[in-house]
Amino acid sequence: MTTAAALTIPFERIADPAVRDIAERIAEGRRLEGRDAAALYRTADLTGLGLVADAVNRARHGDVVTFASNQHINPTNICTLRTTCVFCGYARLPKEAGAYRYTLDQVLEEARTGNQGLTKEFHIVGGLDMKAGLEYYTTMFRALKAELPNVHIKALTAVEIAHIARIEKRSWAEVLTALQAAGLDTMPGGGAETFSAAVREEIANKKLGAADYIGVHRTAHGLGIRSNCTMLYGHVETIQDRVEHLQMLRDLQDETGGFLAFIPLAYHPDDNELGARLGRRGTATSGVADLKMLAVGRLFLDNFAHVKSHWIMVGTALSQIALHYGVNDLEGTVVREKIYHAVGAKTQQAMSLPELLGLIRGAGKVPAERDSFYNVIRTFDDDGEAA
Repeated sequence: MTTAAALTIPFERIADPAVRDIAERIAEGRRLEGRDAAALYRTADLTGLGLVADAVNRARHGDVVTFASNQHINPTNICTLRTTCVFCGYARLPKEAGAYRYTLDQVLEEARTGNQGLTKEFHIVGGLDMKAGLEYYTTMFRALKAELPNVHIKALTAVEIAHIARIEKRSWAEVLTALQAAGLDTMPGGGAETFSAAVREEIANKKLGAADYIGVHRTAHGLGIRSNCTMLYGHVETIQDRVEHLQMLRDLQDETGGFLAFIPLAYHPDDNELGARLGRRGTATSGVADLKMLAVGRLFLDNFAHVKSHWIMVGTALSQIALHYGVNDLEGTVVREKIYHAVGAKTQQAMSLPELLGLIRGAGKVPAERDSFYNVIRTFDDDGEAA
């Protein structure tokens, strides 16, 4: 396996003097400021930005690109924020057509159907369902662990944790402790959207605020529950909104060290109120914007080891290119993803192991399967066999 190397930035290939100046400060070991991140978002020198991000990533991870054999389970789409999160096409009111809440047997059946002995992680998120409280999830996690004890449970966003705490009249720490005892291993990073209060007022005005999102993750980290974090981009946010969002994530990581990975999420405008309001259809973000988001994340979030491209959101071709823009991890095999496809994602809903290996090798990188804490489990030879 290719190992990490010293930082080597090809300054002669960077056209934008601003990017070159920022790269020089990175080479000197100096931390980027908010204005640097803004300059990188604005640069027209996409190649130069990519060269810097790729160099920083290679210094840390070499040519290795990791993935997990994971499965998404979305147990309920019933959500109290159905009418206020205008970017969402997945949620339903309890009596609305298409509303569902899995029974325990349905959860276990989906886990069995998709597992086939390969899944090593369940990614479990859903709506804010008044009838899916603490007992619903503790029972689910215990049953999954009893039947599939070696599968890691990454479940429930900060928004869902706060919702459960509210309906149970318990603290975040009490809810997280109970879930942890039932089998919760780590948390996903969804629900962050964009932290700006003005943006949240426009796209999700009753959703958990930025300070509380950070607070739930801080509480989880204090209990030894590590988590991912995200940013939804490509809707109504400004460059300054993006920078402030990244700053809040970096600050908490300085404090706790509990984040595992940063995962930017591209907004999809189909089949949701916000897209209709903005008059958008199809793909809301451009390839340039997607690559910039990943590269800036790699450079500004210097205390994050991992930056992930979510191929479900941006497609496999763009995710392959992203492996040269600071990305060291790809969303894994996945089984029957529902939430992003409900708002217009046209990507496939699952990817086989050979497809993932081919995608990573096609970028000139070395594929490696990891566990949920980013420890490499196995690498692969050229025939796709475990090395």
